[in-house]
Amino acid sequence: MESKGELTFYAHHSTPDSMPTEQSGKILLTIGIGLCIVGILLWKFGDRLKWIGHLPGDLTYEGSQFRFYFPFTTLLLLNGIFWLLVKIKDWLSKD
Repeated sequence: MESKGELTFYAHHSTPDSMPTEQSGKILLTIGIGLCIVGILLWKFGDRLKWIGHLPGDLTYEGSQFRFYFPFTTLLLLNGIFWLLVKIKDWLSKD
């Protein structure tokens, strides 16, 4: 293509084949069911989970007009649990 000092933009359009509707529907359904399960568990057992977010290693700073909170240890714990669940799912779904 010959250019005469003008800008040419090429738009990238995703094709309908990039993610089939069935697959995206299954993903959305799985996420929705997972969120419902987590919500029900927090609703039923939330009073027993008060330690989450208050573990040793969770960073807290309180100034006179400022409060900063970063649940570092809680994030590591939840990340480890999530990783373990994914590995178990992969192990169970091996062909």
